[in-house]
Amino acid sequence: MEERREINDSPEHLEKDNPIPKAWMILFVGLILWGLYYIWFYTPQISGWSYYKRLEAELTKEKQILKEEKPLHENPYEQNEKAIAEGKVIYATYCSMCHGDNLKGGVGPDLTGRLKYGETDDKKFESIAKGRGGGMPPFLDQLGRDRIWKVLAYVDSVREYGRPY
Repeated sequence: MEERREINDSPEHLEKDNPIPKAWMILFVGLILWGLYYIWFYTPQISGWSYYKRLEAELTKEKQILKEEKPLHENPYEQNEKAIAEGKVIYATYCSMCHGDNLKGGVGPDLTGRLKYGETDDKKFESIAKGRGGGMPPFLDQLGRDRIWKVLAYVDSVREYGRPY
Protein backbone atom coordinates (compact mmCIF):
# COMPACT_ATOMS: atom_id res chain seq x y z
CA MET A 1 0.00 0.00 0.00
CA GLU A 2 1.40 3.28 -1.06
CA GLU A 3 1.20 6.36 1.05
CA ARG A 4 0.21 9.43 -0.68
CA ARG A 5 1.86 12.64 0.42
CA GLU A 6 0.80 16.11 -0.47
CA ILE A 7 2.66 19.31 -0.14
CA ASN A 8 0.70 21.64 2.01
CA ASP A 9 1.65 25.28 1.59
CA SER A 10 -1.13 26.69 3.62
CA PRO A 11 -0.16 29.42 6.14
CA GLU A 12 -1.15 27.26 9.12
CA HIS A 13 1.77 24.92 8.49
CA LEU A 14 4.51 27.50 7.93
CA GLU A 15 6.90 28.46 10.71
CA LYS A 16 5.40 31.48 12.35
CA ASP A 17 7.70 32.65 15.10
CA ASN A 18 11.29 31.61 14.49
CA PRO A 19 13.42 34.19 16.37
CA ILE A 20 16.87 35.20 15.11
CA PRO A 21 19.70 33.62 17.16
CA LYS A 22 21.03 35.90 19.91
CA ALA A 23 24.63 35.74 18.60
CA TRP A 24 23.48 36.99 15.18
CA MET A 25 21.49 39.81 16.78
CA ILE A 26 24.50 40.85 18.91
CA LEU A 27 26.74 40.78 15.83
CA PHE A 28 24.22 42.80 13.81
CA VAL A 29 23.81 45.50 16.49
CA GLY A 30 27.58 45.52 17.13
CA LEU A 31 28.36 46.12 13.45
CA ILE A 32 25.88 48.97 13.28
CA LEU A 33 27.41 50.59 16.39
CA TRP A 34 30.94 50.09 15.06
CA GLY A 35 29.96 51.63 11.71
CA LEU A 36 28.50 54.69 13.43
CA TYR A 37 31.63 55.03 15.59
CA TYR A 38 33.88 54.74 12.53
CA ILE A 39 31.92 57.32 10.56
CA TRP A 40 31.85 59.73 13.51
CA PHE A 41 35.58 59.57 14.31
CA TYR A 42 37.18 58.97 10.89
CA THR A 43 35.18 61.15 8.53
CA PRO A 44 37.02 64.50 8.39
CA GLN A 45 33.85 66.42 7.52
CA ILE A 46 32.25 65.26 10.80
CA SER A 47 35.15 64.92 13.25
CA GLY A 48 37.44 67.58 11.76
CA TRP A 49 40.44 65.28 12.23
CA SER A 50 42.68 64.46 9.28
CA TYR A 51 46.11 63.04 8.57
CA TYR A 52 46.73 66.01 6.29
CA LYS A 53 46.80 68.37 9.27
CA ARG A 54 49.21 66.09 11.05
CA LEU A 55 51.44 65.78 7.98
CA GLU A 56 51.41 69.53 7.44
CA ALA A 57 52.47 70.11 11.06
CA GLU A 58 55.33 67.61 10.72
CA LEU A 59 56.53 69.20 7.46
CA THR A 60 56.41 72.67 8.98
CA LYS A 61 58.45 71.45 11.95
CA GLU A 62 60.97 69.77 9.62
CA LYS A 63 61.37 72.91 7.51
CA GLN A 64 61.92 74.97 10.66
CA ILE A 65 64.67 72.60 11.76
CA LEU A 66 66.31 72.83 8.34
CA LYS A 67 66.25 76.63 8.48
CA GLU A 68 67.88 76.65 11.92
CA GLU A 69 70.68 74.28 10.94
CA LYS A 70 73.80 75.88 9.61
CA PRO A 71 74.56 74.97 6.03
CA LEU A 72 77.52 72.66 5.65
CA HIS A 73 80.28 73.53 3.22
CA GLU A 74 82.12 70.22 3.50
CA ASN A 75 80.66 66.74 3.18
CA PRO A 76 80.44 65.19 6.66
CA TYR A 77 80.41 61.68 5.15
CA GLU A 78 83.46 61.98 2.90
CA GLN A 79 85.51 58.75 2.99
CA ASN A 80 83.02 57.13 5.40
CA GLU A 81 82.70 53.57 4.07
CA LYS A 82 79.22 52.94 5.44
CA ALA A 83 77.90 56.25 4.09
CA ILE A 84 79.50 55.60 0.70
CA ALA A 85 77.78 52.20 0.51
CA GLU A 86 74.42 53.79 1.42
CA GLY A 87 75.07 56.57 -1.08
CA LYS A 88 75.68 54.01 -3.81
CA VAL A 89 72.27 52.41 -3.16
CA ILE A 90 70.54 55.81 -3.11
CA TYR A 91 72.38 56.81 -6.31
CA ALA A 92 71.27 53.60 -8.03
CA THR A 93 67.66 54.28 -7.00
CA TYR A 94 67.33 57.99 -7.76
CA CYS A 95 70.24 59.14 -9.94
CA SER A 96 71.40 56.35 -12.22
CA MET A 97 68.40 56.71 -14.52
CA CYS A 98 69.73 60.03 -15.79
CA HIS A 99 73.44 59.97 -14.90
CA GLY A 100 74.08 56.29 -15.72
CA ASP A 101 75.28 53.42 -13.56
CA ASN A 102 78.90 54.44 -14.11
CA LEU A 103 78.33 58.21 -13.55
CA LYS A 104 79.29 58.87 -17.19
CA GLY A 105 75.98 60.50 -18.06
CA GLY A 106 73.12 59.70 -20.32
CA VAL A 107 70.13 62.00 -20.08
CA GLY A 108 71.97 63.94 -17.38
CA PRO A 109 75.59 65.13 -17.56
CA ASP A 110 78.74 63.15 -16.85
CA LEU A 111 79.54 63.33 -13.12
CA THR A 112 83.15 62.18 -13.44
CA GLY A 113 84.33 65.21 -15.39
CA ARG A 114 84.13 68.94 -14.77
CA LEU A 115 80.84 70.00 -13.18
CA LYS A 116 79.02 72.96 -14.70
CA TYR A 117 77.74 74.49 -11.45
CA GLY A 118 80.80 74.06 -9.24
CA GLU A 119 83.22 71.53 -7.86
CA THR A 120 82.90 72.33 -4.16
CA ASP A 121 80.78 70.18 -1.85
CA ASP A 122 78.32 72.95 -1.06
CA LYS A 123 77.73 73.70 -4.77
CA LYS A 124 77.20 70.02 -5.55
CA PHE A 125 74.81 69.75 -2.59
CA GLU A 126 72.89 72.78 -3.86
CA SER A 127 72.59 71.25 -7.33
CA ILE A 128 71.00 68.11 -5.91
CA ALA A 129 68.90 69.78 -3.22
CA LYS A 130 67.47 72.65 -5.27
CA GLY A 131 67.82 71.23 -8.76
CA ARG A 132 69.06 73.05 -11.85
CA GLY A 133 67.31 74.40 -14.91
CA GLY A 134 67.26 72.18 -17.94
CA GLY A 135 66.14 68.95 -16.33
CA MET A 136 67.70 68.45 -12.90
CA PRO A 137 64.78 68.25 -10.41
CA PRO A 138 65.20 69.19 -6.73
CA PHE A 139 65.66 66.25 -4.36
CA LEU A 140 65.79 67.89 -0.90
CA ASP A 141 62.19 67.02 -0.01
CA GLN A 142 62.50 63.52 -1.43
CA LEU A 143 65.91 62.54 -0.02
CA GLY A 144 66.63 64.90 2.84
CA ARG A 145 69.92 66.46 3.81
CA ASP A 146 71.80 63.39 5.08
CA ARG A 147 70.93 61.18 2.14
CA ILE A 148 72.07 63.85 -0.31
CA TRP A 149 75.43 64.08 1.49
CA LYS A 150 75.73 60.28 1.29
CA VAL A 151 75.09 60.35 -2.46
CA LEU A 152 77.79 63.00 -2.77
CA ALA A 153 80.16 60.85 -0.69
CA TYR A 154 79.63 58.03 -3.18
CA VAL A 155 80.01 60.26 -6.25
CA ASP A 156 83.16 61.87 -4.79
CA SER A 157 84.60 58.45 -3.95
CA VAL A 158 84.36 57.57 -7.64
CA ARG A 159 85.38 61.00 -8.99
CA GLU A 160 88.19 61.99 -6.64
CA TYR A 161 89.44 58.72 -5.19
CA GLY A 162 88.99 56.41 -8.18
CA ARG A 163 86.75 53.83 -6.46
CA PRO A 164 84.98 51.39 -8.74
CA TYR A 165 81.31 52.15 -9.36
